[in-house]
Amino acid sequence: MSATLSAPLLLAVPLSPLAGSVLAGIFGTRFGGNLIGRRASQGLTILGVFIAFVLSALTLNDVIGGAHFNESLYTWMTVGGLKMEVGFLIDSLTAMMMVVVTFVSLMVHIYTIGYMQEDEGYDRFFSYISLFTFSMLMLVMSNNLLQLFFGWEAVGLVSYLLIGFWFNRPSAVFANMKAFLVNRVGDFGFILGIGLIAAYTGSLNYSDIFAKTSELAPLLFPGTSWLLVTVICICLFIGAMGKSAQFPLHVWLPDSMEGPTPISALIHAATMVTAGIFMVSRMSPLFELSDTALNLVMTVGAITALFMGFLGIIQNDIKRVIAYSTLSQLGYMTVALGASA
Repeated sequence: MSATLSAPLLLAVPLSPLAGSVLAGIFGTRFGGNLIGRRASQGLTILGVFIAFVLSALTLNDVIGGAHFNESLYTWMTVGGLKMEVGFLIDSLTAMMMVVVTFVSLMVHIYTIGYMQEDEGYDRFFSYISLFTFSMLMLVMSNNLLQLFFGWEAVGLVSYLLIGFWFNRPSAVFANMKAFLVNRVGDFGFILGIGLIAAYTGSLNYSDIFAKTSELAPLLFPGTSWLLVTVICICLFIGAMGKSAQFPLHVWLPDSMEGPTPISALIHAATMVTAGIFMVSRMSPLFELSDTALNLVMTVGAITALFMGFLGIIQNDIKRVIAYSTLSQLGYMTVALGASA
């Protein structure tokens, strides 16, 4: 097996769903004059996600064989000593997530062919779900916090478009606005955490940040007796609470079932809600320095796992039962992160 992975091959993983999304979104809709039909739209988007899945599976196979990749591919801008870059970090955590995201997305694309058959927005829907796949891949493959935040916000934006896909239904419009606003609350904490990391380490790159953990560990947050690492981790976890629907920022997820069923499968059962879990596990070298933050993670996870399970029992609507079941399972994952598992 190769010791390193090929950058062009890795670049093809997020870009192939993006290409399918752009082609279907422009040429398959009224916006671009409906130049290609439904069959071409579905074919292009499914092909893009299929290519991403095959490349992700090959990448996982290489990673199991000992391959590793951590490089910046493009420098967007440099402000003082702070570099803002686009790059990939491929290790076992990333490779596993890539396969899960692309496989679930491929299955959802195929299921959509039958489910959305009669819908007017057929091509638009395929464009959105492919765009979501691109955003999620950029999030999990990033090697720096700027790119992670880009993917983080992009999945939030696409989920807003998807939850409110049937925009002539007042309940769908209410649900997508609720999801968007609740996620903004979490994202405010998340960007504060990123800002503190950038201010004290002078870098947004994971490897640079983790190399400076020994310097960060003893520092106190100015004007308080709190450890700086604790404040950073709590801010980051607030972001994860919004995206992964942890108590008390869980309220958006049951309502978001207003979107078409393939979206419930893609966003609220498999991929987007695991973004917060992924981020906390990716930043685990920081979380391990703060017992307070880990205790908070475990407590919030336990509350979510227990009470969302209770709420699921008393629901009548099958999609809401599944939503609360998902919340409960996410709570278990969060408890595992709090236990440093």
